[in-house]
Amino acid sequence: MEDKKKALIIVDVQKAFDDKKWGERNNPNAEENVSKILQLWREKGWLVIHIQHTSDNPDSVFHPKSKGFAIKEIVEPIDKEVIINKKVNSSFIGTNLEEVLNENEVATVVITGLTTPHCVSTTTRMSGNLGFDTYLISDATAAFGMKDQNDTYYDAAAIHNISLATLHDEFATILTTDQFINEFFK
Repeated sequence: MEDKKKALIIVDVQKAFDDKKWGERNNPNAEENVSKILQLWREKGWLVIHIQHTSDNPDSVFHPKSKGFAIKEIVEPIDKEVIINKKVNSSFIGTNLEEVLNENEVATVVITGLTTPHCVSTTTRMSGNLGFDTYLISDATAAFGMKDQNDTYYDAAAIHNISLATLHDEFATILTTDQFINEFFK
């Protein structure tokens, strides 16, 4: 792993997800885990890419004029870290993410952020499909509870765990923060 260039992708860790409208959430320490990985990553001088969801709808919590648009301070970009704005679930669609990864000769992608079943999952699937050696950090992402098409409610932990199960081994290697740190930084 040490001979391959790596990138940490932090997806949508924005204040918009603090809005009460989302409901119940799992992994309350997800942002702290992202921050822990980010600090170690920065010490190595590896590539950090912040993904920031943006909406054209002025009523959206992701609209650039909304306070929710801001990246949370705990993972706030520094120096020349890359910030890529996206308008859909995948961090690769309508952005230059793949180009940035290829220009930096990145082979290994580590994905963290919000939320597991949406932007994190979609970005992870595309990363794997594009041939990147992809890791998803299970406790550095989180989900919200939701209802399906039959109005059946699934709690946040179930949504999160099923989302991870659909990605495991097919699109990414799923590790906890501690497992990841032990594998990458020890």
